[in-house]
Amino acid sequence: MKQIKTLPVLLLLLCTGMAETSFAQSRGGNGPVTPVRVGSVTLNLGVGAGGRYKGDDNSTFGTKAALEFGLWQAGPGVITLGGQVGASFSNRGFNDDYKSRTLVVGVRSAWHYGWKVRGLDTYGGLSTGMAFHHHTHKNFDGDTDEVFPIVGAFLGASYFVSPRFGFNAEVGDDITSFQAGIIFKLK
Repeated sequence: MKQIKTLPVLLLLLCTGMAETSFAQSRGGNGPVTPVRVGSVTLNLGVGAGGRYKGDDNSTFGTKAALEFGLWQAGPGVITLGGQVGASFSNRGFNDDYKSRTLVVGVRSAWHYGWKVRGLDTYGGLSTGMAFHHHTHKNFDGDTDEVFPIVGAFLGASYFVSPRFGFNAEVGDDITSFQAGIIFKLK
């Protein structure tokens, strides 16, 4: 199972700090302007550095797609729930003798907050799912396939340049450790 150490604590502190700041900002009608609201549906697609699975030291590439539904108002922000799918690829070793790929399918939930910047959405969340891991190590154990549960955490930001399209970035201990891409507001 993927180990998460300090990221959930940092995520909790960040969300707590954002909630305190947002309650202070929301008084007097000057609250956040956020693209993600109850009833919103977003799809983000990104590429970047892949997550580390089963001791992969050199994950060079990762990709992820996430679909989220704005379901609940939570203070000045919105809680989303959705699904994600992605993959992480690694090559390492002398003469490229080790290669791995991990496909992940899971669910994710995040708390979104838009601050006072039109088009800006910031969020933090957690994910869980199943990983399908395959690796080849020519000099030692040949091919191995494994399936195991995973848990992840992430922080992200999106900036919508139009009502339905924007740019997105995420960092965390998830399918990707860092990714940048695009986001669509479907509803």
